[in-house]
Amino acid sequence: MVAPQREWFEKDYYKTLGVPSTATAKEITSAYRKLAKKHHPDTNPGDDELFKEISAAYDVLGDAEKRKEYDEVRTMGPATSGFPGGGGFGGGGGGFRVDDSGDFGDLFGGLFGRGRRGGQQAGPQRGSDVETELHLTFEDAVRGVTTSVNVTTDVRCHTCSGSGSAPGTRPDTCPRCGGTGSLQDNQGLFSLSQICPQCSGRGTIVTHPCPTCSGTGVEHRNRSVKVRLPAGVEDGQRIRVKGRGAAGRGGGPSGDLYVIVRVGRHNLFGRKGRNLTLAVPVGFAEAALGTTLTVPTLDEPVTLRVPAGTPSGRTFRVKGRGIPGGKKSSTGDLLVTVEVDVPAELSDEQRAAIEELAKVIEPPTRSGLGV
Repeated sequence: MVAPQREWFEKDYYKTLGVPSTATAKEITSAYRKLAKKHHPDTNPGDDELFKEISAAYDVLGDAEKRKEYDEVRTMGPATSGFPGGGGFGGGGGGFRVDDSGDFGDLFGGLFGRGRRGGQQAGPQRGSDVETELHLTFEDAVRGVTTSVNVTTDVRCHTCSGSGSAPGTRPDTCPRCGGTGSLQDNQGLFSLSQICPQCSGRGTIVTHPCPTCSGTGVEHRNRSVKVRLPAGVEDGQRIRVKGRGAAGRGGGPSGDLYVIVRVGRHNLFGRKGRNLTLAVPVGFAEAALGTTLTVPTLDEPVTLRVPAGTPSGRTFRVKGRGIPGGKKSSTGDLLVTVEVDVPAELSDEQRAAIEELAKVIEPPTRSGLGV
């Protein structure tokens, strides 16, 4: 179960991404990619905060488990509707329990005088998510690649292996809560749960702190993370590498790593989804009489027949010569657009030949122009 955040009560992530609450996962991803590309700080300096909000929204809605929890929390309405019946003390008509943990502890702790003490955090905490960019060549993006990215994050302390205790020692069970991390206080109608102030909810106490991490269990350093990018990855696509973000504290799980892909241009090909695009110049005689062209692909060249009378701008489809498909999609096609090349300068012989041609070919009808 994902721990709800305070912001989930305050922010409408669906509105941030411009999608309805009934949007499919594919629609959410599509909306995120468009907004991320439009507002990325590299292309739009000054949009940093908006980009962060967009990324935060997708971090929740793009994860099925987080989205489910977010939707459930949002149905509660304002923070106080966390009580049964949604209306404070009298709403549910029965006893209930308030846990002073996570972000709900911030919301309800002050109400019962059970807030956190000294800014201490509750028990094991999940590490933060980390985001980085990876620049790929057009070819690598098309074919897929396994590579590495360097990130600087909190990682498990190499000296104490994350326990926070000096080598040869181990954390002691908290004497006040007996290792549970919380203290219970039954008051008739209410059963209140409070974070243990002695161990900050961890259930253990580090009596001999590790000299490397000072008892936190984590250290900040650079590391290399292997990332596998599927064939056909697109520019601006956000790839999630689960559990490779910052290390958690107090034995909590690591966050996730999000890799934003930046794809370079190709000197010949363009791209439309899984289709490759290619513009090929042809002469007037070739377009009028027809010709056979040899055009490049990502692999071996192919032969393309251009029929007589082909107009400039006509596009031909070469099946299966586009971007390789994944498990759920087929390989794309190569879209070849022919463009009739008109010479800017003519030799005397060429001019004479074209003038003779003009005598026997009528110009196109322009009556539809209304002039």
